Amino acid sequence: MTTLADQPISASGSSFKLSMLLNDTRYRSLTFQFIALVAIIAFMAFVGGNLVRNLAEAGLNISYAFLGEPAGYDINQRPIEYDSTSSHGRAAVVGLLNTLIVAFLACITATVFGVIAGVLRLSNNWIVSKIMSIYVEIFRNVPVLIWILIIFSVMINALPGPRDFRGEDATASMSFFDTFAFTNRGVFAPAPEFTNSFGSTAELPVTTTGMDWLLVIAALLLSWFVARAVANWATRTQEATGNRPTTWYITLAIWVVPVVAVLLFLGLTWNVPELKGFNFRGGMQLRGSLIALWFALSIYTGAFIAENVRAGILAISKGQTEAAGALGLRPNRIMSLVVLPQALRVIIPPLISQYLNITKNSSLAIAVGYMDVTGTLGGITLLQTGRAIETILLLMLFYLTVSLLISFFMNIFNNRMKLKER
Repeated sequence: MTTLADQPISASGSSFKLSMLLNDTRYRSLTFQFIALVAIIAFMAFVGGNLVRNLAEAGLNISYAFLGEPAGYDINQRPIEYDSTSSHGRAAVVGLLNTLIVAFLACITATVFGVIAGVLRLSNNWIVSKIMSIYVEIFRNVPVLIWILIIFSVMINALPGPRDFRGEDATASMSFFDTFAFTNRGVFAPAPEFTNSFGSTAELPVTTTGMDWLLVIAALLLSWFVARAVANWATRTQEATGNRPTTWYITLAIWVVPVVAVLLFLGLTWNVPELKGFNFRGGMQLRGSLIALWFALSIYTGAFIAENVRAGILAISKGQTEAAGALGLRPNRIMSLVVLPQALRVIIPPLISQYLNITKNSSLAIAVGYMDVTGTLGGITLLQTGRAIETILLLMLFYLTVSLLISFFMNIFNNRMKLKER
C-alpha cells in the first residue's frame, strides 16, 4: 500500500514541513546521514580538543618549527644535495624521495615478474608451470622482511669488495666496458652530467631540482601528448576506413627525437666511476640496501601479482582463444592481443592493492639501513627532537597521500579499461 508520505508532491501541492524529514522516505535517509555526519564531527572535535587540553596541561604544544633546525646526521643514499648541516625538513624530503624511488622501481619490476610468472603458470610445459608454481608458493608465504635480510646478506657476502678490483692481481673487474662495478657496497654506475647546464633551484629551502632535468621531463611530456594525438588519429582513421595506418615509426621518432635533441643541447656526458683509494669515486652509487629492498619487494609482490594475472586469464572465455586461433593467430599473439587486454579488467583492481602494499612495505627499509622517510622523519628526527606527535602525523599524511594518489590514477586507468556499455 502506498502511503501519503511515499507519494510525490505536485508542483501545486502542500509546502515542505519539518515532520517530512522523518516521515517522508524521500528525505529520511538524508536526515539520518546528516545526523551521523554531525555526530562524527562532534566526536572528532571532542577527541581533538581533549588532546590539545592534555598537551597544554603537560606543557607540550604541537609545533613544526623543528623542521627548520639543523639535522646533524648523514644520509647514505641522497637523490638530492644534503649534508649534516641541512635541516630536518630537508632530511625528511630526502627520505621521502628515497621511499618514492624504491616504491616506483619495485612497482615496475613486480609487475613484470608477476605478469611473466602468471602467464607461465598456465603454460602447457609441465616443468615451466611447476617452476612458476614453486616461485609463487615460496615467495608469497615467507614474510618480506626475511627476503630483504636474505638478499642483503647474499649481496654483502657474495659480491667482491672494492679492494678486489685493485692491482695486477685483482680478482674482480668492472663490467660493461669498464663502466659498472658490482661490489658488496652497492653498484657503481655512470652518472649523467650536462656541460651546458642551466643550474638548479638550489635557493629553495627543502629541495633542489636540476633545471636540466626539468627540461628533459618537459620534452618527455611533449612527446607523450604528441604520441597520444597520433594514436587517436590512427584510431579515428581505422574507425572510418577499417584500416589502421602504420604509426610505430612515427611514435618512435616522437619519443626519441625531442629527448635526444634536448640531451645534445644540454651537452650530455657520463661521469664514469673510478677506483681511487679504498673505494670507487665518481658516477652514482646504488647502495646494497636499496637494491636488496627493491629486489625483495619486487619478487615478493610479484608472486601475488602472478596469482592475480592467472585469475584474470582464467576469467576469459576459452572461446576467445579458440576464435583467435581459428583466425590463424599464434599462441603468443593470442595471449598479447586477445587474452591479456581483456584480462586487465580483472587484474587491475587487485593490482592496485599490491601497489599500495609495496609503498607501505617500503617502510621496512630501516632493517638494512636504507634511509627512507620512516628512517629519517620517523626515526632519527623523532629521536633527536622528541616531537613524536608531529613526526607521526607527517608520516601518516605522507603515506595516506601517496596511497590515495596511487588509487586515484589506477582507478582512472581501470575506468578506461572496463567495458563500455551502450
